[in-house]
Amino acid sequence: MIKTMAMKSGNSRLRERLHEIIFEADTWEGKLFDLVIMALIVISTLVVIIESVDWIGVKFGRTLYLLEWGFTAIFTLEFLLRLYTVKRPMRYVFSFFGFIDLLSVIPAYVGLIIPGAQSLIAIRALRLIRIFRVFKLGYFLKEGFVIVGALRASRAKITVFLTFILLSIIVIGAIMYLVEGGMNDDFSSIPKSMYWAIVTLTTVGYGDITPITGFGQFLSALVMIMGYAVIAVPTGIVSSELIQATKKVSTNTQACPACSNQGHDDDANFCKYCGSKLHEVTP
Repeated sequence: MIKTMAMKSGNSRLRERLHEIIFEADTWEGKLFDLVIMALIVISTLVVIIESVDWIGVKFGRTLYLLEWGFTAIFTLEFLLRLYTVKRPMRYVFSFFGFIDLLSVIPAYVGLIIPGAQSLIAIRALRLIRIFRVFKLGYFLKEGFVIVGALRASRAKITVFLTFILLSIIVIGAIMYLVEGGMNDDFSSIPKSMYWAIVTLTTVGYGDITPITGFGQFLSALVMIMGYAVIAVPTGIVSSELIQATKKVSTNTQACPACSNQGHDDDANFCKYCGSKLHEVTP
């Protein structure tokens, strides 16, 4: 009985220690782990990119194949360790970065299960999912939390702005249809006129549809000027939120032992995402 309790206690301490190294960066071991994983992510992504070049694939195919399986083995072990150290593995699997971790190793195993899968276009496209490993870089950079927080804080304002742009496109399209529709086949319907409004408002300007009437050309000039706001306004909104988020960024890298989310306040005792206790005393 005592031996069993001692084993459970030792296993619990091992799990907590691994969780601290894998999910947090307050210790030198955690920082080293992050740096190694980041390097492997970058290198493995470069391997995927150069593998798509025909002559490189032919000349170094065997080497790239072995490298890919080496990366797959390492990322599989990392994924299993993450599942082992969290209290709710399925919650982590269905989290954003947990799903990316899973997608980064699936394609290689699919190639083993399905014979000749490498020759199928669908499977070859699936193998490109390995590129998503690069998104995990943001997981290890504190600045990533600042950007995500700024985008979340900006979404209400940007939604209102995009709604205004959408309404403007509908109104401009309808006006151009009334002005140009009778004498210009390019504006033969409101949807085609709306397409012109989108192209002009976003300052793309394909030139496949052009107004020929005086008023139509005048309105076109106004829409072009309005187009600068499509870039300037969202940029200003996000920039403002970035400044605010930078002022209150937390240096705490502690990860919740239950859901593995980070970004908690320095004095936090409970996870802001799932409510689990952050600081636990090991028996």
